[in-house]
Amino acid sequence: QVQLVESGGGLVQAGASLRLSCAASGRTLSSYAMGWFRQAPGKEREFVAHISWNGGITYYADSVKGRFTISRDNAKNTVYLQMNSLKPEDTAAYYCASASIARYSGGYYSSDNYAHWGQGTQVTVSS
Repeated sequence: QVQLVESGGGLVQAGASLRLSCAASGRTLSSYAMGWFRQAPGKEREFVAHISWNGGITYYADSVKGRFTISRDNAKNTVYLQMNSLKPEDTAAYYCASASIARYSGGYYSSDNYAHWGQGTQVTVSS
């Protein structure tokens, strides 16, 4: 049974930083690309960032490019999302997910291509 557990969310002021973590159990993440998505109240879940299975390729939503950085430590079976210069519009529940197909990053922006999801961690940015 694959389990992903996010942590690191919280309430911060605009301009602050947070680092989210996603720890996996039941599966070795090293062969799978990973993604971060977020969902604000009343809105659809949206893509935030993606990292390939070996960490060599990353993709970001335009809204976070230059402010967020995704990384992974395969030895710790953990993926991170460093979020800097946070804005009120970044307020959402953040979810990590592992790709459905090993060593594949196709369709990285679509939640349909991720098989396993965490329970989410809330990020709230006040103005």
